[in-house]
Amino acid sequence: MTNGSRRTRLIVLATGILALAILAAGCGPDNAQNSLRPSGEEAQKIDDLFLFVVVIAIVIGVLICVGTLYAAIRFRARPGRDDRPVQTHGNTALEIGWTLLPAVILAVIAVPTVSLIFQLNEPAEKGALEVKVVGKQWWWQFDYPAANGGTQVVTANEMRVPVGRQIDVRLTACDPSIGGCNVIHSFWVPGLNGKRDVVPGHDNRLTFTAKKEGTYLGQCAEYCGLSHANMRFRVIVQSEREFEDWLAEQQDGPAVPLDEAGDAGELFATKFACTNCHTTEDSSLSVYGPNLTHLASRTTFASGYYKLTRQNLIDWILDAPSMVPMESKDCRLPPPATCVGMPSFTKDTPPGQPTMTRAEAVELADWLLRLD
Repeated sequence: MTNGSRRTRLIVLATGILALAILAAGCGPDNAQNSLRPSGEEAQKIDDLFLFVVVIAIVIGVLICVGTLYAAIRFRARPGRDDRPVQTHGNTALEIGWTLLPAVILAVIAVPTVSLIFQLNEPAEKGALEVKVVGKQWWWQFDYPAANGGTQVVTANEMRVPVGRQIDVRLTACDPSIGGCNVIHSFWVPGLNGKRDVVPGHDNRLTFTAKKEGTYLGQCAEYCGLSHANMRFRVIVQSEREFEDWLAEQQDGPAVPLDEAGDAGELFATKFACTNCHTTEDSSLSVYGPNLTHLASRTTFASGYYKLTRQNLIDWILDAPSMVPMESKDCRLPPPATCVGMPSFTKDTPPGQPTMTRAEAVELADWLLRLD
């Protein structure tokens, strides 16, 4: 095989690999977690900065590639020619140039970057809606404070906000109402703002303003344990009127109070002691597990990992650890045993603890799905 044909085959192979890479990059599913499709004012600023840096990087990359290609062709070895380069000891102009030019490029990138960091950390404007976000293992709790103090509404895994209004997100890994702190998490909704760490003992904050209605997917972006990859949530952006209606409905009492739930109430409160971790009676209470007072008003559960359907909920009630990895072997043991997550009511049942039948799970699920 001649050098020319070998070179041609290599060029064709490289071109094919590049084409396949471009094709694969364009065929990925839209998971609604795309920072390159900003839908919030803060996310738009981040995207603008990203594109600015990308343009600079492309220009530099093209110049380097062109220079490399030129040098490879211009100074290639030729038969019958002595192409040994002339040895030069130092070049002051070049040395100053390749020191100053990168410094100037970095400065051009650094100035708008640092400026944006300060902008994204400015205090929330007057009239912003405050939402307290508590990162837990492995789900998110959203508290809406009342205007006169206290907590107005507590919900889980789905944050609802009005469009066009700035949201003041207060981030914590500690829940003072029940005591104790969690591990480090990171709050991230790519379409609305960048990442912000949720650190035990060090409250953090960020703001965002959604420009259009819709559902924006978020997740924990800091490894936090066994079920980190499943720690998702949704930000549902609505009109101001729809948001106010939702908030008012969340403040109502349960559609079917526990003492009126019949057999389901007895199973929930007594036989399986679900009230040790959950409440279905008061939507303003923060408890160990998600507040279930208005569970049926949500579209997902299990940290936004599963759609809220009857079948999914039945399977979850029976054996949650089989659906989402959790350290829940000891969840049904008496103190001082501790656990993380929802226990299984069909496997690893401690001595003296009742197991759950599918009929009982159906009874519980049907009642919970009435709590809208």
